[in-house]
Amino acid sequence: MKTTSMLGQMFMIGISGHTLTSEEKDFIIQNDIGGVILFSRNVSTPEQILKLTTEIQELSQHTESQLPLLISIDMEGGRVARLKEPFTIWPPMRYLGDQSSPQLAFEVGQALGAELLAVGINMDFAPCIDVFLNPKNEVIGDRAFSDDPEEVAKIASGIIRGFKKVGMVSCVKHFPGHGYTSVDSHFDLPVDPRTWNELLESEIIPYKKCFRSKAEFLMTAHILFENIDAQYPVTLSEKFLKQHLREELNYPGLVITDDLDMKALSKNASAEDLTFKALQAGANMFLFCNNPESHTLAVEAMMDRVGQFDEAHLNHIKESFDLILEVKDNLPTETPSLEIIGCEKHKELVQKIKV
Repeated sequence: MKTTSMLGQMFMIGISGHTLTSEEKDFIIQNDIGGVILFSRNVSTPEQILKLTTEIQELSQHTESQLPLLISIDMEGGRVARLKEPFTIWPPMRYLGDQSSPQLAFEVGQALGAELLAVGINMDFAPCIDVFLNPKNEVIGDRAFSDDPEEVAKIASGIIRGFKKVGMVSCVKHFPGHGYTSVDSHFDLPVDPRTWNELLESEIIPYKKCFRSKAEFLMTAHILFENIDAQYPVTLSEKFLKQHLREELNYPGLVITDDLDMKALSKNASAEDLTFKALQAGANMFLFCNNPESHTLAVEAMMDRVGQFDEAHLNHIKESFDLILEVKDNLPTETPSLEIIGCEKHKELVQKIKV
């Protein structure tokens, strides 16, 4: 496999509409792009979504790797839910946390995962395992299962096990925790004064549990922990991603950046520089959600640099590719019927959560 194809697999990008443009098709094929993320602008009816995801997957026949694409979405429940009716409308995850039932969480994971798979979506940027530690934190708020890290760990682990049961790829976020900050990293860089030991006693607790449940992905937070790494936000921090996450916590899965277009990082650096710094820090995939120019420039710059990469960079690209390949090799080959979407059984689960 060419290094350029392995590198292309490390990118996950947004697309513009309900169908792919010819430019988007060419870009994905020529660069062997690893995944696509869908937003509200890309989705309407279940039939349209299934047609779009089928169109995306058919591109793999024309790439060097011929690997299926990861097709992802943000479907947590509550206000972070890209899919509307007739899909099941899940309440905020705080309601699920209040039930304190791993079994119910497992059933919700199964149901949510099955509805996504029915329309060809094979990865969910969920569960959100931030611990709600700051009442002023509107970014997370009721997206968090609880303000108790042990409760978050218990419920999140149930969701992941439910996802696994049906073949949905999960992504825990936002490492090491976004629940203490009040600044929205979509617009500015949050700064957190806590130490690593303080994090170990709170927000790292759910991560350890979710690692044991074998979450395939972890998303980094664009947060500067000034008393842990005063120079780099977590997404760009070797100290966080290599030392703490890999060496200390022994995380074996994939690390994906939060959106590199977010102002927390992009107002101070170019997409090209951010991607290279994230690679050096230890990220395995780079997420670009909303600005096609950004992912185009980043991919082109990284492809142009391949010949200048040292052995450590090349080894990291190969290791990242192997991790991606392992996830893709385990993607389900059969999709549930569209009839499962918004079915009575799933609506009954919603009522159990709201009790």
